[in-house]
Amino acid sequence: MAFLSAFDICASGMTAQRLRLDVASQNVANIQTTRTEGGETYRRKMVVFQAADDSFRSVMRRTMNRGRDGERNAGVIVTQIVDDETEMQMVYNPEHPDADENGYVTMPNVDLIKETTDAMAATRSYQANITAFNAIKLMAQKALEIGK
Repeated sequence: MAFLSAFDICASGMTAQRLRLDVASQNVANIQTTRTEGGETYRRKMVVFQAADDSFRSVMRRTMNRGRDGERNAGVIVTQIVDDETEMQMVYNPEHPDADENGYVTMPNVDLIKETTDAMAATRSYQANITAFNAIKLMAQKALEIGK
């Protein structure tokens, strides 16, 4: 049934937004991390989304199979988590153990306002997917009641 693919789309959106929220919270948790396991300063992470299958061939195949319970790989996927390549912040703190010879510490390029905004956007997107999921579920329930 066609509405079942809508459940898959909503679920993929919720999964992607949950990961986005996890990455934002990881960034906030490491806002003061000057030395990672690799010995370098923590870099902000960002999530890259992509449509699950948006090639012309796949769209055409789904259109041709519209009446049948065919492919269900629509939605969103996370293709990668990348490091933010913006400049690190240099903070003067000569007492810090990671300070260089001039007394400057390389701090992570994490901005609390950006992370808060990203977390809020991920939360709103997650809620939107839940709302769509519930609307689809309600439509399915009403369709089943028609047969009574």
